[in-house]
Amino acid sequence: MSGLNPVIEIRNLHKAYGSLEVLKGVDITAQAGDVVSLIGSSGSGKSTLLRCCNLLEDSQQGDILFKGEPVTWSGTGHARRPGDAKQVLRIRTNLSMVFQQFNLWAHMTVLQNVMEAPVTVLGRDRAEVEEKARFYLDKVGIGDKCDVYPAQMSGGQQQRAAIARGLCMEPEALLFDEPTSALDPELEQEVIKVIKDLAAEGRTMLIVTHDMKMASDISSHIVFLHQGLIEEEGPPDAVFGAPKSERLKQFLSSTVHA
Repeated sequence: MSGLNPVIEIRNLHKAYGSLEVLKGVDITAQAGDVVSLIGSSGSGKSTLLRCCNLLEDSQQGDILFKGEPVTWSGTGHARRPGDAKQVLRIRTNLSMVFQQFNLWAHMTVLQNVMEAPVTVLGRDRAEVEEKARFYLDKVGIGDKCDVYPAQMSGGQQQRAAIARGLCMEPEALLFDEPTSALDPELEQEVIKVIKDLAAEGRTMLIVTHDMKMASDISSHIVFLHQGLIEEEGPPDAVFGAPKSERLKQFLSSTVHA
């Protein structure tokens, strides 16, 4: 990229819960159109990193920049918090997060779920938002489910609704936290197809995943986290095809045979 600010830049990020250090100084950059997959065993810090990036968790040290703009902090160490509420809202709005457990409102129809944030958080025109919401529900293949409630849908359909909800915010980047791990294998494929289509469109994405095939297929960059640090990173063919570290070799052999 020629001199453009990355969409997301994380520098020397540290995160601890009490005395438990989860992230010990992590650097990640995602330029516009990059698909960065975070892999690693449970407890390596992948989901925590994503949540810190979206300011859902407070980090104790390091910088988070969104399109070149650093997050403003007040306090230090465990007392450190984002210092500007408007900035937090703007960044969260531009980094739509898709969670493992869908997090749809049970009392709202799918269409209402997708429309809720743009209307109430961003104050956008309801008729305009409805048109966009229907467009994105069509895009993820569930345009016929607008008036259905989440409980009446399969897990794969609910996750696709959650992706449509994220897209309806028209974010600069999408953050996926294990988007397929709560799904049965056949439903997983529906969601993977949607994510692949988004990658092919050149959307900027950070994905925490246990699915090495998906990571290999759609990522521009793979980051392997081990015990809160980046053990190895690079393009998929290097990371999966010629891993250098013993830890990564062990991890990949255990996931292949799992």
